[in-house]
Amino acid sequence: MSGGHFDYHQYRIREIAESVEDIIQNYEYPPEVLEKIKEGLDALKKAEIYAQRIDWLVSGDDGPETFLRRLKEDLNK
Repeated sequence: MSGGHFDYHQYRIREIAESVEDIIQNYEYPPEVLEKIKEGLDALKKAEIYAQRIDWLVSGDDGPETFLRRLKEDLNK
């Protein structure tokens, strides 16, 4: 069924991550604040990956082994 279990909301996570990247590039915050924002960006990127992979698993596009392989591949990119 090509995903859709989460009504494609995982792409909303990507939009938020892109907005956070814009904040990092265009706003001036103290270094320790920027470091925490960057940690949040990493978490958002991982959340999108997990949501996508879980979506495909429960939608029947991936089986358990494919889910694990693709999750590992995506997280390593």
